[in-house]
Amino acid sequence: MLPPLADLLDAARVVSLPMRTRFRGIDTREALLLRGPEGWSEFSPFVEYDDAESANWLRAAVEFGWEQPPGLLRSSVRVNATVPAVPASAVAGVLERFPGCRTAKVKVADPGQHLADDVARVAAVREALGPEGRVRVDANGLWNVDEAEHALNALAPFDLEYAEQPCATVGELAELRERTGRYLDIPIAADESVRKASDPLAVARAGAADLLVIKAQPLGGIRQALSIVAEAGLPVVISSALDTSVGIAMGAHLAAAVPGLEFDCGLGTASLLAADVTGDPLVPWDGSIPVRRVEVDGGLLERHAASAGRRDWWLARLARTYAVLAG
Repeated sequence: MLPPLADLLDAARVVSLPMRTRFRGIDTREALLLRGPEGWSEFSPFVEYDDAESANWLRAAVEFGWEQPPGLLRSSVRVNATVPAVPASAVAGVLERFPGCRTAKVKVADPGQHLADDVARVAAVREALGPEGRVRVDANGLWNVDEAEHALNALAPFDLEYAEQPCATVGELAELRERTGRYLDIPIAADESVRKASDPLAVARAGAADLLVIKAQPLGGIRQALSIVAEAGLPVVISSALDTSVGIAMGAHLAAAVPGLEFDCGLGTASLLAADVTGDPLVPWDGSIPVRRVEVDGGLLERHAASAGRRDWWLARLARTYAVLAG
């Protein structure tokens, strides 16, 4: 059951947090925070998402703030470093913000850049992590099949753990996997084909991916995500959506409830923020983050409060999205 909308609006706090490096095309991350009986929760669909797509994010926020999470199988979660589409010369500085991480996810296919930029960035990450490090790349679906095959051939010498969403559609992923499976040992991971799909299991049924990237907010919360994991029957990486530490806590509780978690998770992204909503943020230490709820700092909420116009925009969005769920 949804809490009354008036209660959500009264509890809502909207923040605008600066990024250390431009990431996903943004320099600041806006989020709406809610406090329920179980603690703080987060509603932070990206601003371009419509109300129907944002409904899952609100469902997840209500679940985490108003319901107890499932039983936990671990008290900490190993996480990867996340390397934005920075010049190769900036890679070492980025990795310093992820102490102890043995795995790095590297953004590639960034608009306005070239494959040579991606190769140089991945090479710098491989050099920094050494031969035992794990390097994965994420193209956010921006290559077509031919471009993806060409790029993976160029990046194969750096011993990729996997390539995340190299193409946009399930059909393209299946074709790429069939092509490269003949001669390249680079697994294919699906992200957008899970979290933005009307049927998040379609990519698994089509045999279009070797593993799935699972995010709590976009999939409607921890329980719904666990159901998808169980039904898909594929290995998973639990990741974040550039959340504050409150949203990271939701992802950590999901990761802690997944049986047989094989891969380091994409839950270290609070390190990409130049500010957070808590004095004890969920950032990596010794390659892991703890599984715990986050207590929000009122002073930080005030310091990083969004402008009145942006606050009103988010409150109106909350009301519209609530109407989608209630309907």
